[in-house]
Formats: sequence, structure tokens, C-alpha cells
Amino acid sequence: MHTACCADSEPPIAFTVAPCNENNKLHFEPLLEKVHRLGVRSKAVLADAQYSSENVRNAAEWFGAEPVIPVRRDSRVREALRVGRDFVARGMRRLVRLFRKRWSVERLFGRAKEWPLLDGLRVRGLGQATIHVALSLSSMLAVALAAVGLRRPDMVRGIKHFVA
Repeated sequence: MHTACCADSEPPIAFTVAPCNENNKLHFEPLLEKVHRLGVRSKAVLADAQYSSENVRNAAEWFGAEPVIPVRRDSRVREALRVGRDFVARGMRRLVRLFRKRWSVERLFGRAKEWPLLDGLRVRGLGQATIHVALSLSSMLAVALAAVGLRRPDMVRGIKHFVA
């Protein structure tokens, strides 16, 4: 699952489901196209080092966003954003500060695995998996909308408030 989310409020914006044996970079530009078609514009695109390539950076820039993607460990590029084996980002302060927001998608994945049961997917086939992911992320958005409707933004990320 490849997901775009807001780094500040963490709701899912768009997603793509792909086989695990496909390179992540193949799904980067189509995901950005989905986000762009929805009318969402971003100042920066954050991704981990698996997405590090010139094509991915160019795609982010083409959509008007600054790519905040660390270079791979074997890169010889100087003055670049890097993430060490200790998962600590190093480089220009501004890029490091932006890159720390990337954890929002990791928190989204954690919540998606916890409550809508994406962790133990028990369906076969890409189409069935896509339907399961769509329903799971839709339930997360429904909880967020309900929390906003109740004027309780503190409940946006927690389904536990709505089930008993």
C-alpha cells in the first residue's frame, strides 16, 4: 500500500495498492497524480530513502512540491538529507525538520493496522486487497468527519471513542 496523507492532520488523501514485489518508485508519480487530480497542492513531498531517485525528485518538482527524500546510503552526493542506521535524519536543518513530519504516514499505517485490520489481510488478489484498503481508509475518514461534526478534533484519530 502506497499512501499520501497530510503531514499535519494525518488523514489519508490517496492510496495505491500494489504487489510487494514491485519497486516503490513505480507508484510514486501515479500517486502524486491522484493527489493533484483531487485538487490538493503541497509545498513538499516527504518520502523515505526507498523512493530516492532523480525521476522521483523530478516528478515531485513537476507537481510543484519540494522533494524531501533522503539519499540512499551508497550515494556520493554531498550536502544531502541522509538517514542513518539509527533512523536519525541528518543534513540541512530545514530539510531535517520537514522530514520529521514523514512519521505522520507511519502513524497512519499504525492506526490502519490496529483498527481497520489491515495488518492481517485475509483476502486474495489485488482487487480484493484494494477494496479492503479502501474500506479501511474510508472508515478512518468517517471517524475524522464524525469527530469534526461533534466539534471534538481531539477524537479525529481515535475510533475507540465511537465504539464501545
